[in-house]
Amino acid sequence: MRREFIRFDMAAPPVRTKWYLRPLTILISLPDLLRHKVRLQKTGMDEIKPPYILLCNHNAFFDFKVATKAIFPNRANYVVAIDGFIGREKLLRDVGCICKRKFTNDITLVRQLQKTIKNGDIIVLYPEARYSLCGTTAVLPESLGKFCRLLKVPVVSLICHGHHINSPFWNLHDRGVAPTEAEMTLLFTPEQLKTASTDEINQKILDAFQYDDFNWQKEKDIHITYKKRAEGLHKVLYQCPSCKTEFRMASENNTLYCRSCGKKWVMTELGELEAENGDTEFSHIPDWYEWERTNVRKEVEDGVYSSGNLAVTVDSLPNAKRFIRLGEGTLIHDMNGFHVKGTDVDGDFFEMEKPVPSLYSCHIEYDYLGKHGDCVDLNTLTDTWYIYPHGEDFSVTKMALATEELFFAYRKSIGKPCKPGLA
Repeated sequence: MRREFIRFDMAAPPVRTKWYLRPLTILISLPDLLRHKVRLQKTGMDEIKPPYILLCNHNAFFDFKVATKAIFPNRANYVVAIDGFIGREKLLRDVGCICKRKFTNDITLVRQLQKTIKNGDIIVLYPEARYSLCGTTAVLPESLGKFCRLLKVPVVSLICHGHHINSPFWNLHDRGVAPTEAEMTLLFTPEQLKTASTDEINQKILDAFQYDDFNWQKEKDIHITYKKRAEGLHKVLYQCPSCKTEFRMASENNTLYCRSCGKKWVMTELGELEAENGDTEFSHIPDWYEWERTNVRKEVEDGVYSSGNLAVTVDSLPNAKRFIRLGEGTLIHDMNGFHVKGTDVDGDFFEMEKPVPSLYSCHIEYDYLGKHGDCVDLNTLTDTWYIYPHGEDFSVTKMALATEELFFAYRKSIGKPCKPGLA
């Protein structure tokens, strides 16, 4: 018999930050803010008071601490993925967090955020919905423009620089980068929202979100002396540009190398790559990443993209208590989207399908919690599955790129192509 679990109450109204937690949030953030010597510049904010929408870029957990500094002492509601609530639901609700299952269309969330505005508080939103994989802008939802017009309050951006090179998603070790920088900028007043089209709103938000942490590092001449600075980078740069082989890249200390052809690249203290022998195909890490995207796009255009039939382990997160081992199964990601199926620990069949039109991007993890391995995170409105492929003939980074490129191709096929940077 299939097991039933209590589901997270996604419809619970947002909690205004408890008064006694407001000073605590800044006190907890203060040591890192001081250690990284955060420089916060505000533009157009002199007359802006809550309620407003704060749109933040997302590269590391430190983003939340800088946002706390930027809005203090005002109250806010923060949109947070359900895995952030594990084991601490009451605390996160009390500091103002609202739970969201990633990359789902949830009208309940809109109603909750309308309540935030009625309360006179700030909405803190991370529209990229995941950490950037290589310190550059991730795709933004085109629904942002409509959302901003609906709420009719000021729209503000908070763009942080230095967080990716300090603690990149692929190797979370804190490099002690200082100073880091952040820009808090008024994008729209309510009056400007009334006269701006949805496209104009989206474009201005997209323009504000253009950032490149590796370029910023070079411009600021910030040297990273951490000896293992390249370890984990092969999770992002999964394809060798020399021999073109996929899934055979590896890294150790400050070196990235291909296990198929043997070519090596050294990551310099300024975050650039230099080939030990022969040409340096890509010295700028985001350029290598975008080359991989181009190759995935070609597979999609040719109609041949497929992850193959991967054996996987699936964990379910129905609520904020803990992950529950669902069972073993298979994952196929191909021209039709994601298809996961298997048998749970009680012998019952489970299945999830996410067709291409339903998913413009997806959340992935590298070596989740340092012990579970790489995974793809797929969601419904009532459940979250962390799906761990077995073996080494896969890349969750490639799956993430393919999810976006499949969606872009679908939109183009129905005569509604996505604008660059939006989905």
